[in-house]
Amino acid sequence: MKVLIVEDERKTADYLRQGLSEQGCTVDVAYDGIDGQHLALHHDFDVIVLDVMLPGLDGFQVLRALRAVKNTPVIMLTARDGVDDRVKGLRDGADDYLVKPFSFIELLARLQALSRRGRAQEPTLLRVGSLQVDLISRRATREGRRIELTAKEFALLAVLARRPGEILSKTSIAELVWDMNFDSNTNVVEVAIKRLRAKIDVPFEHSLLHTIRGMGYVLEDRVDER
Repeated sequence: MKVLIVEDERKTADYLRQGLSEQGCTVDVAYDGIDGQHLALHHDFDVIVLDVMLPGLDGFQVLRALRAVKNTPVIMLTARDGVDDRVKGLRDGADDYLVKPFSFIELLARLQALSRRGRAQEPTLLRVGSLQVDLISRRATREGRRIELTAKEFALLAVLARRPGEILSKTSIAELVWDMNFDSNTNVVEVAIKRLRAKIDVPFEHSLLHTIRGMGYVLEDRVDER
C-alpha cells in the first residue's frame, strides 16, 4: 500500500511513517499543505492521510484541489473534535475522519479498508458522449482525437466530467480548480471555459460544454445548435 502523509507535526508524521513502513507500506511525507497538494496531484497513492490544520494550504483546500481531478481515498486528521469540521471534510470529499489522539492500530485498519474500497470503486476513465478523460495518464480525447490541454484546462475538464449533467457555478469551479475565494470582479472562470470549449467543442459537430445563464456551466451530451 502506497500512503501519503500530510502532517505538519513532524513527531506525529515521523511516527506514522515509521509505523506504516514497518507494516510494509511505501510512505511519502509532506509537512505543509503546498507540498502535500503537489504530491497528491502529481503522484498516485492508495490512501492519503491529511491533517486539517496545515501551513500554506489547510487540509480542506488540499482536499478540494485533489477532488477536482482524483478520487484517491482520504482520511483526515484533526485535533478538534468539532462536528462542523467533520461535516465540512466529508462534504468536501473526505472518506473518513480521525480525531487526535488516535490509535495507530485503528488508523492502519481504516487505511487498509479505504485502500481496498478505492481500488474497487475509483473510475480512471470518464466518458461524456464522444469525449474521454483519462485521469491516470491525464489525457483527453474526443472521437479518437487527442486534445492538448494545459494543467489547469485538464483540471477544469476533470471537474466537469466527474459531474456530467450537473450545473456547476462559477464559485464552485473557482474553488475546485483554482482553490480561491471567488471574486465576482474577475473573469478567470469565463476565460478558462472559453479556452476549454474551443478545444473540446469547436472542432466537432456538436457541443458538450454548455452555459446555463445565471447558474453556471454543465458538461452534458446533448444536441446543441451553435
